[in-house]
Amino acid sequence: MSENTSVKLIDFWAAWCGPCKAMNPIIEEIEKEFEGKITVEKYDVDAAENQAVVAKYQVMAMPTYFVEKDGEVVEHFVGAQSKTSLVSAINKALS
Repeated sequence: MSENTSVKLIDFWAAWCGPCKAMNPIIEEIEKEFEGKITVEKYDVDAAENQAVVAKYQVMAMPTYFVEKDGEVVEHFVGAQSKTSLVSAINKALS
């Protein structure tokens, strides 16, 4: 990965969302495994301060995940995902 490459995993979640709660340990594992390689951003869709970013990404269901590379969305997932599918998307963005 070149120094100017920026890869992000963006997680949109809600406190009342069962699948979000189930996914949280997986997101935390990914965050640890890719520490220093990617940025993980988490947004509570119900928080007033996050409404602009929720609108920007047009999030309609939770959980929703985006993988970005250099500011461009390269993968988009809606609903609970396997760790394998998220890791695969991240590795693809890093390559």
